[in-house]
Amino acid sequence: MDFKQDTSNKTLGYTIFDHTADLGLEIYGADAAELFENAVWAVCDVMMDSTTVETSETRSFAVEGADWEDLLVNFLREILFMFNGTRFVPRECAVATIDERHVTGQVGGEPFNPEKHLINTEIKAVTYHRIAVRRTGDGWQGRVIFDV
Repeated sequence: MDFKQDTSNKTLGYTIFDHTADLGLEIYGADAAELFENAVWAVCDVMMDSTTVETSETRSFAVEGADWEDLLVNFLREILFMFNGTRFVPRECAVATIDERHVTGQVGGEPFNPEKHLINTEIKAVTYHRIAVRRTGDGWQGRVIFDV
């Protein structure tokens, strides 16, 4: 796993890295829960101007995976389904429980409004290519590549 060492945007909870024809994100958190919470923020912030998204509704989620990497992919697939499948724009997340194989909680956001929410980057899918989740000396890091 070759994680990018420059974490100058770490205070945002994620950084973008170059990947041919796709979009790569490194996501950070003090713990695993914050890593997953920041992943929701990162996806929203990359897809559109996140300042236009309000938290007027919440949606519950329960996601399973075989390990941390599979859990992150399945979780992000659930977040993308909320947007693409139900036209709900997720902006923030509160993880209730998390371990290596399960994560539950709620996502806050609002229904998609094309007059209000201008799409900057359309994310089509989450990939397993170079997926990584690891505990570091500073907390947790995840790396994921999206098909755009």
